[in-house]
Amino acid sequence: MTDPITRAEGLKDLVLSQADEGERERRLPNRVAQAFAEAGLYRIGAPRDFGGLESDPATQIKTIEAISRFDGSAGWNLMIGIETFGLIAPAMARCRDLIEDPKIIMCSSTAAVGRADKEGDGYRVNGQWQFVSGCHNAHVFGATVRLHENGEPHGRNVYAMVPVPDYEIIDTWHVGGMCGSGSHDVRVADIWVPEAHIVAPIGGHKSDQPLMRFPLGARLAYNKVGVSLGLARAALEAFVELAEGKIPRFTSKSLRQRPASHRAIAEAEARLLSSRALVFELVESMWAKVVAGDAIMQKERALFQIACSDAVKGCVEAVEKVADAAGTTANQKGHPLERIARDVRVVRQHLTVASHHMDDAGRVLLGLEPEGMMLAGL
Repeated sequence: MTDPITRAEGLKDLVLSQADEGERERRLPNRVAQAFAEAGLYRIGAPRDFGGLESDPATQIKTIEAISRFDGSAGWNLMIGIETFGLIAPAMARCRDLIEDPKIIMCSSTAAVGRADKEGDGYRVNGQWQFVSGCHNAHVFGATVRLHENGEPHGRNVYAMVPVPDYEIIDTWHVGGMCGSGSHDVRVADIWVPEAHIVAPIGGHKSDQPLMRFPLGARLAYNKVGVSLGLARAALEAFVELAEGKIPRFTSKSLRQRPASHRAIAEAEARLLSSRALVFELVESMWAKVVAGDAIMQKERALFQIACSDAVKGCVEAVEKVADAAGTTANQKGHPLERIARDVRVVRQHLTVASHHMDDAGRVLLGLEPEGMMLAGL
C-alpha cells in the first residue's frame, strides 16, 4: 500500500467535489469520511495492533496538510480522527471489538466532563459535550467523564466509549469558519456502559510506542499546524490563479502586473515557508530524540509550542496578505479565498495553538515555570 501522504493526495477530486455539500450541510459528507477510513488515514497515528501505521509526526502533519489544501473542514475532520485513534485506541485493549472493523470511525470530546455513576459491572453515563467534530460520521463516541460511586466522585477523568445509537447529536454548529466540520454537541442520556468500555484519558495510557512517549501537548499542537499549512497553501494557489485573469476596476493592468500583488505573494510565501520549515525542523529533531529514548527538555517543548502557535498565526497572515491584494473577489461567496479566510482563523483560535501560549513559552525561556496547560501539563 502507498504511503498515507500519497493516499491523501489521491482523494483530491473526491474531497473537492464534496466541499460545497459539507459547507451547506454543516458536516463532513459521509462518502468522504468513509474514503478516509478505507484509505486507513484516520489510523495513521494509531498502534499497529489496532490497525494503525504508527506514522511519525512529520508524516501525520503532511497527510493532514494534503487534505486541507483541498478543503479545510475535511482536513480538520481528518486531523481530529487521527488524534482520536492515536490517543484513545492504545487504551482500548479490553474493548478492541468496538474498532476492530477498519471502517469504524471514532469521535470524542474533552470540551466537557460528563458523569458516570457506578452501577453493577459498569457505569450509568450522562452528559453533553461540545465541539464533537465528525460526529455524524462516527460509530463510536469517546465521552470524557468523571467516575462516581455511591454519589461521590473518585479517580481521574476517563473516557466512556459509547457506540451508536446510544448517543444523540444536538444541532449546535452554526458558524462561519470550518462550517463543514460538523462540530456539533453530543448528548448521552442515562446510558449504561460496561466496565470494559471505560478507558484511560489521553495521556493516561503508558506504552513503549514512540508516539505515546512524544510530549502530549506537542502532539496535540502539531496536527493543528497541518490544517493551517494546507489552507494557506491553497490560498496562495488560488491567488496566483486569480491574478492571471483578473483586471481590477479603474485600471488596465491585470492583477498579476500590480506591484502590490508582487509584494503580497512574496511576503505570503516567505511567511508560510519559514513557518513550515521551523515546525518540521523541530518536530523531526524531537522525534529523533524520542526514538532514541532520550528525554525532551522543557525548553524544547516551549520552543516547539512557539513554533506551532506562530506557524498558525503566520498562515493566517499569509492568507490575509493575498486576500487583501485580491480585492473584493476574496469576499465573494464561492471563491476559494473567501472560505479559506474564514477557515484558517478558526485554527488560530484553537486552544492548543492559541496565541496566549507564546507568553507561557516565553516564561520558560526566561527560566520561569510554565503556568498554561500546554506546557505545565494536561
